[in-house]
Amino acid sequence: MLAIVTDSTCDLNPAELAALDVHRVPLYVAFQGKTHKDWVEIAPKDIIAGVQAGADLPSTSQPSPEDFAAAYRSAKEQGATEILVVTISGELSGTFQSANLAAKEASVPVSIVDSRGASAGVGWLVRQAAELRAAGTAVADIVAKLNALKADQIVLFSVGTLEYLQKGGRVSRISALLGGMLNIRPILTLDDGKIVPAAKARGTKKAIAEIVDRVRAHAAAHPGKLVLDFLHIQDETAAQTLRQAIKDAGIDFQDGQVYEIGAVIAAHVGPGTFGVYAHAIAA
Repeated sequence: MLAIVTDSTCDLNPAELAALDVHRVPLYVAFQGKTHKDWVEIAPKDIIAGVQAGADLPSTSQPSPEDFAAAYRSAKEQGATEILVVTISGELSGTFQSANLAAKEASVPVSIVDSRGASAGVGWLVRQAAELRAAGTAVADIVAKLNALKADQIVLFSVGTLEYLQKGGRVSRISALLGGMLNIRPILTLDDGKIVPAAKARGTKKAIAEIVDRVRAHAAAHPGKLVLDFLHIQDETAAQTLRQAIKDAGIDFQDGQVYEIGAVIAAHVGPGTFGVYAHAIAA
């Protein structure tokens, strides 16, 4: 029996995880003098409300190898003879490394996939892994399929403030100040698992238009079925507005899900963040 393990940045809710029969290992958020388990003891609304009330910005950390080892032991106790793990990008977190360290001592074979993504990018691969498992696919073939799928997906997102990225060293303090003064909304993406700038726009409407253009270009470059998952932090309306803009642009896509980005990623990008994950499935 194959068990599937992921981390909390997949942003799948407890009901989805239960339905998929997937175990989640939480990352950690240090905030207001305490360390909290992502999605278990803290949510994005807690961070935003706390910072708005004057608290210092949070910091984050990966699960320990023992956290993963405990998940592996639990899976074996429930009958697993193999384990597949899907993690947040190793460029963004040490979670992938912790999963690998724990695998060295596991009593059943463990295969680990670095999603090179985050949030819906992890969640998408987890959902695909669960479908393939249900179809009886061998774990080696599941890993190969996930690696192919992650190469054909792209995330585009815009942040409402550069303050959080500036604290994390993603942008300079001067850039953050100028961005706020000029109402500049950077559009970011992941390139080989790293957050990099894709474009910038003045104001939300132009940011949405830029994202729509880039989704169109991605669809043209990846023939087949286009599936879109939408992302936000405490602002589902922004995600729905982006979805409608893509529909209005005449881009043919299959609706995925609308995800609220969890506390770990929210700690690094901040409120007002919204975006889209585009997944291409070959025809």
